Amino acid sequence: MQENYHFYEPTQGHGLRHDPISSIVGPRVIGWIGTKSEQGVLNLAPYSFCNVFNYRPPVIAFSSVGYKDSVRNAIETGVFTWNLATRDLAERMNQTSLEQDVREFELAGLTPVESRFVNAPRVGESPASLECKVTHHFRLQDAQGQDLDTWMVLGEVVGVHVSPECIVDGIYQTALPRPILRGGGPGDYFEVSDTTLFDMRRPK
Repeated sequence: MQENYHFYEPTQGHGLRHDPISSIVGPRVIGWIGTKSEQGVLNLAPYSFCNVFNYRPPVIAFSSVGYKDSVRNAIETGVFTWNLATRDLAERMNQTSLEQDVREFELAGLTPVESRFVNAPRVGESPASLECKVTHHFRLQDAQGQDLDTWMVLGEVVGVHVSPECIVDGIYQTALPRPILRGGGPGDYFEVSDTTLFDMRRPK
């Protein structure tokens, strides 16, 4: 049945115009990570290698290719924030992806807001933000045990900020703030919409 499938070994190249792995495992939540350095410099950057990995307590993880400011700040200070990226904020979120030494909040015209429990900035314009305390961090390895230039940071969510406009009858409405997800192409993004919603409960 799968005889005509395109097959490749990632170590040998994919043979396509663009690596499909991040498209197959996607679209992915964007971790819009806010941190503050030990010197007090604010930083904001998006990471598409991100997700929630536990319910109680909630644990968020993001991964960075390269030991970037967000990773360094989170590890050194022990805290970070996760901020929801929406369609209305997409272009400004994209501006914060610059790897140059810039002040991302100012560059993108965003408002840094103090968190309640952690010393890291939230995005004032974001309809939902999570305050996180680092629980674990490590460097990824390949199957041979060789270190990769990729770092993962996990943090327990200790505070949650949600705009009341996103809550209807006591339930957070995922599609209401129009969150965006990262596709795998060079510039592919997807917007979550109620038009693609379907209901399916776990079997009992």
